[in-house]
Amino acid sequence: MSGLEWLIAAGVGLVSGVLSGLFGVGGGIVMTPGFDWFLPVSEIVALETPLPVILPTSATGAFTYWQSREVDVRAAAWMAPTGFVGSIVGALGTEMVDTTVLLLATAALLAYQSIGILRGATRRQRDARPATVPVLLGIGLTAGLVSGLMGIGGGIIMVPLLAGWLGMPLKRVLGTSLLTIPALVIPGTVVHAVLGNIDWSVFVFATLGAVPGARIGASVALGTAERTLRLVVGGFMLLVAAGYGVSQGLQLVRG
Repeated sequence: MSGLEWLIAAGVGLVSGVLSGLFGVGGGIVMTPGFDWFLPVSEIVALETPLPVILPTSATGAFTYWQSREVDVRAAAWMAPTGFVGSIVGALGTEMVDTTVLLLATAALLAYQSIGILRGATRRQRDARPATVPVLLGIGLTAGLVSGLMGIGGGIIMVPLLAGWLGMPLKRVLGTSLLTIPALVIPGTVVHAVLGNIDWSVFVFATLGAVPGARIGASVALGTAERTLRLVVGGFMLLVAAGYGVSQGLQLVRG
């Protein structure tokens, strides 16, 4: 790879890092197509190389939110173990699950909960549901399964459920999601590192862009009013849901 391609990897990492910090996600939804479109790597490498990049990226974002006391350590502590287990099960079940159906179901869940986030711009705190241990365990397991099956951080599941369904304050949701994400991507990172599906040179340069990007994105989110942030995050999640739904719907139609 050339020097220009290293710069491209860093640029892709920077963009994904900003989105990670801003929306509480891992950033794989940006890195995978970025690597696939602009770098001379195989599809499997483009899909799996973001996994190790997500680790320092989400940790940086989580630390930024923690500094502002916008992390629910209790919630993360309950979601992380089931998320870890779920990601292993999801990775093992990749060959047995129809990913098209999975993505359509994920798109429907994401769209529904994204609307909840948007509605939460006017929701009163007393309307929020309690974040009980069984609920947190279930959210972690669901996020882990989707993470393992799709090779993503799992934030697109945790953020809508915590903010849309439970009605938690969004900034705290973003920080909590970022704190939990490493537990979800560690199994996939180890497996694909052993299989040789990770390009470590791309990882290095993408991380150089992603880590400061996560700091920038988190700082922007922390400085944004709750109502405005819910509109932005809810709108972003809704766009992701629409993208998943349309692309997988077309694939079903084409047979």
